[in-house]
Amino acid sequence: MAISPASDVAFSPSVKAVQTAKGSRKAYAAMEARDGWSRTIDDRLGAFLAATRSAFLATASADGQPYIQHRGGPAGFLKVLDDRTIGFADLAGNRQYISMGNAAENPKAQLFLIDYLHRQRIKIWGTLSVVEDDPDLIARLTPPEIADGTYRARVERAFIFSVTAWDVNCQQHIPQRFDAEDVARALTARDEKIAALERELAVLNEKIWLKEGCAGAGDD
Repeated sequence: MAISPASDVAFSPSVKAVQTAKGSRKAYAAMEARDGWSRTIDDRLGAFLAATRSAFLATASADGQPYIQHRGGPAGFLKVLDDRTIGFADLAGNRQYISMGNAAENPKAQLFLIDYLHRQRIKIWGTLSVVEDDPDLIARLTPPEIADGTYRARVERAFIFSVTAWDVNCQQHIPQRFDAEDVARALTARDEKIAALERELAVLNEKIWLKEGCAGAGDD
C-alpha cells in the first residue's frame, strides 16, 4: 500500500482541486513525488527550535472552530523529545483553557514558528496532548531560567506535540525585526568598539605630540 505524501496533511482533495484550477498542482505533484515535506525532526528543525522564543499554536474544536494562541518563553522552551515529538511547559495564563479544551475533543494542531531576524518561518502539523500527572516530564520540560527564577513564570502542565509533517516557507513578505536583547547587545558592542578606538587614537595622538615636540626642541 502506497504511503500518502506528508503534504497531504495540508493538501486535501479540495486544496488540490484549487491548485489544479490555479495552475500550481503540477509543481506540487512533483514535490510530492520526492516527498518534499519532512515527517521527522532533523538537525535543522532542532536548531530552529533551540533558538525559538515565540511560537503560535493552532487548534480547533470538534466542530472546526479555529483558535490560535501565542506561546513563549526562554530560548529553547520548545524541546525535542525524540525525532517525532516536541514538548513544552504550559505556563499559567488567563485560565481560558481553549487549547486544552480543543485538544481534548480534536487533537489535530499546528505550530507556526517565525524568526524575524533571519526572515524564516516553519509550519509543523501534528497532534496535541496534555499531560498533568507526570512531574518528571514537567520538570524535564521546565526551562532552567524558570526553575531558577530568572524568568518569572509558573508551569502548570506539559503539552506534547506529535509531529506529522513540517515545511519551511519562503522569506517573501516577512519583515525583519530585532529583539530588544539583540539590539542592546549590538549597541553595547558598538560602544565598546568606539571606546577602544578612542583609546587607540589618544595613544597615537600622544606619540605624535611627543615626536613633534622632540623634533622641534633645540639647545638653548
